[in-house]
Amino acid sequence: MNKIFKITLFFYLITNIFNISNGSEDFFDQGVKLYKNKNYEDAKFMFEKSIVFNPKDSNSYLYLAKIYNVKEDQEKEEKNLATTLLIEPNNEEAILMSMKVALEKSNYLKVRDLSEIFNKVCKELCDKNKDILDTLANIEPKNNES
Repeated sequence: MNKIFKITLFFYLITNIFNISNGSEDFFDQGVKLYKNKNYEDAKFMFEKSIVFNPKDSNSYLYLAKIYNVKEDQEKEEKNLATTLLIEPNNEEAILMSMKVALEKSNYLKVRDLSEIFNKVCKELCDKNKDILDTLANIEPKNNES
């Protein structure tokens, strides 16, 4: 009897773990579809559900940051970008978005620091860094003239 209970419990736990891992992916995938359709509130809900099942899902935090960028809620955007980078320090898109936020806040030192990190990890978005640094170069002399 004890052996049957242990085997049943084992299969029950394995099944639940499998369902939970698939469930969080489903929430993320649904969130991406909703995000692409510009249904930001429902997408936000799906990414938050994905995080409940997998708190280390850096992509869900990244998409939440994108949603808050669209909603122009810079504080929540920064918070989600910071979480993304905490989980995945080499996330190019999160670094790039963080650079843009720092640029908007006139935190030029942070932009330069993030740019150095970005240059070390970039694989796909390397050309975007040059655009930000060009913008920074155009802004900094104006600040020095004042």
